[in-house]
Amino acid sequence: MPGILGLYDTPSEAVQLSPAERNALVNEVIDQINQEFAPTVLQSPGETERKQIRERVEALVSAAFRKRNLRPGLQVEAQIAEDLTRRIVGLGFLDLLLPPARTDLSEIGIYSSGLIQVMKKGSVRWETVDLHPEAGEIWRVLDRLLGPQNKTLNETNPSINAKLPATQHNPGGGRIKALHPVVVPPGRNPCINIRLYEQKPVRPEWLLERGVMSAEMMDLLRQAMEDGQRILISGGTRTGKTTLLSALCNFLPGGWRIVKIEDPEEIWIDRQTVQTVEARPQAIGTEVRPYKLADGVDDAMRMSPDYLIIGEVRDGAAAMSLFRALMTGHSGACTFHADTPREAARRLATVMGADAGVRAHEANQMIADAVDLLVQIGIRHEIRRVVQVANISKELKSGDVWFEPIFRYNEQSPVGNPAWEKLGELHSRNSQD
Repeated sequence: MPGILGLYDTPSEAVQLSPAERNALVNEVIDQINQEFAPTVLQSPGETERKQIRERVEALVSAAFRKRNLRPGLQVEAQIAEDLTRRIVGLGFLDLLLPPARTDLSEIGIYSSGLIQVMKKGSVRWETVDLHPEAGEIWRVLDRLLGPQNKTLNETNPSINAKLPATQHNPGGGRIKALHPVVVPPGRNPCINIRLYEQKPVRPEWLLERGVMSAEMMDLLRQAMEDGQRILISGGTRTGKTTLLSALCNFLPGGWRIVKIEDPEEIWIDRQTVQTVEARPQAIGTEVRPYKLADGVDDAMRMSPDYLIIGEVRDGAAAMSLFRALMTGHSGACTFHADTPREAARRLATVMGADAGVRAHEANQMIADAVDLLVQIGIRHEIRRVVQVANISKELKSGDVWFEPIFRYNEQSPVGNPAWEKLGELHSRNSQD
């Protein structure tokens, strides 16, 4: 029977139940479930308990309809029971966008107006989805995500960074940015962005299949990683910097001790000899000190790593700590937000000056001494491409960092047949030290 399609339809679609009647039915079932099952079970149910709760919800929904002399049919009852079960023991409407329901998404955006958009893997554009959760439902889902992390979104703390926990169906997890309605008009809901990480380690073949780079370029980067070269991956927003670094980590020699420092943890390296160090902000209202990327790098230096990885350098203090470590002979890699190699060098020098008091010339020399290879990734024709791979000269030119291109993307190449020009050779690290 059309009209009663689920909890997330707009009220205008509910021709059999008014919004008030629908809410009364939902609350009636939820109240009964809360009486029958302990809070600890509802917060973290096992598979057997989840099945018991689902069966009980189905029975209660059916009874609630009969009490109101409504016969919507088994299909509609099952749909509402499924929605309610997600709401009670899952993440409600969000479960419809997460694995196993969907495995094709890389990002989820929930607007303060209630609009929901998604970005599919491999795409750089947002699409609107036909989901209409109520404001209370969005808050409930957010609280369920933040509660176990001892975090709260409120007017005094209107911006939160959190994790989407890894699960059996979504082993990569994700990261959450949430903003309180007081800072995101029209203020109906919190604004939430969820970046989903890969559900399995990123393989180099994945990048080749999608035309991110050529096989020849991949072989060169394999050699660079195997030689322990110090690599900077630069790119703009959503260009795939972290995905590229994750793929390249497959080329690190087996048995190497890898220490990765992230904020938050994103890179998934499929081996046992990886130690993650994760930054954390200062706990608001307490004297608990923040643990910054720079702290992680300094601590990693005392852990005898074969290779250091920073997921993304976001400030000058982290950059200086990393470059100082790389200058002492450590191998490593990091990502940085910039649209061109020149911009990467300029912005790194700027943040090192602003955050760590390093003068521009000294910052440039530190970059040249600490980094062997730059990989620039960008978006061309709405497809992610590596647009340049370049050696970094150990000598400055006119006081600036100098790049010696090895590969450069041919901007005139057809969309379906990308091409790169070979302009140079990879310098061996020994020849640069």
